[in-house]
Amino acid sequence: MAKKVVTFGEIMLRLKAPGHERFFQSPAFEATFGGGEANVAFSLANFGLDAVFVTALPDNDIARACVRELRGFGVDVSHIVYGGGRMGIYFLESGANQRPSSVVYDRDHSAISQLEPGTVDWPRVFDGAAWFHVTGITPALSASAAECALEAARTAKEMGLTVSCDLNYRAKLWKYGRAAQEVMPELVRYTDVVIANEEDCQKSLGIDTKADVTCGTLDRDVYRALTDEIKRRYPNVWAAAITLRESKCADHNEWSACLNGRSGFALSRTYSITDIVDRVGGGDSFAAGLIYGLLTYGDETKALEFAVGASCLKHAIPGDYNRVSVKEVQRLISGDGSGRIRR
Repeated sequence: MAKKVVTFGEIMLRLKAPGHERFFQSPAFEATFGGGEANVAFSLANFGLDAVFVTALPDNDIARACVRELRGFGVDVSHIVYGGGRMGIYFLESGANQRPSSVVYDRDHSAISQLEPGTVDWPRVFDGAAWFHVTGITPALSASAAECALEAARTAKEMGLTVSCDLNYRAKLWKYGRAAQEVMPELVRYTDVVIANEEDCQKSLGIDTKADVTCGTLDRDVYRALTDEIKRRYPNVWAAAITLRESKCADHNEWSACLNGRSGFALSRTYSITDIVDRVGGGDSFAAGLIYGLLTYGDETKALEFAVGASCLKHAIPGDYNRVSVKEVQRLISGDGSGRIRR
């Protein structure tokens, strides 16, 4: 029987300028759906796990199209709450070379930002589940969304689930009167596995990495100390994973990660990703790969390599969702990264 994983967060309508065009360079947008926790649920369903996605949506045609798509890929959407508010939108302009990508959010007053604690029957949702995943995006949306995320994490821990949190700091979202460092530490106290990058640790937890995230190179020597500090401040955390992105330009990244878990500190292999197709969702695909690996392999180093391989492949796929199989990830991490046609 496949293990059951629950994720909770916002899913949005994604409107992307075609190719590498600027906004409104042409009068068209590519319309798809995406959002951190939904992206994780999609990946896990694609990997063969029982994935449950919980969110709040308006009862309209756009939301129903979104739910149909998730259901069509095997995600359990039976616990979605329908009500007031609207579906959030984000606009994406893909960068190229030295021009960075740009995201514009239009998600104020979204349905999930209006969700109140006590609305979701979390004991029912978590019945039979092994894992719960949330990100720092949901608590950034509103005070009530932050309370809902905390309520879910607390209930999950009480019911014996493993809880993971991708800190996912988004500076453009924290605008309802509380800062990330006022909210996120309480959520992390109910977390077993923390996933982050260096900026997330600085902005969400107040842990200074002494790493420059804009210089294009990474000093890996600081990451053991960083993950040790996370575990020292939060003794409940038994694994801390840091994604390591060396951004040469918008099209070329060096991609790796480290994991400080029960088996000690491990650093993954590094993938040189050139001609990036779409990096949005790369961190979510890493989180999903790590959850899958930790649930499936019982080997933290193997889980880390699976996560990095899965997220490497995501950079070659348009859209938020990582449409790769376990077999494709395993083929890459076993050494076949040639990209040759398979017949």
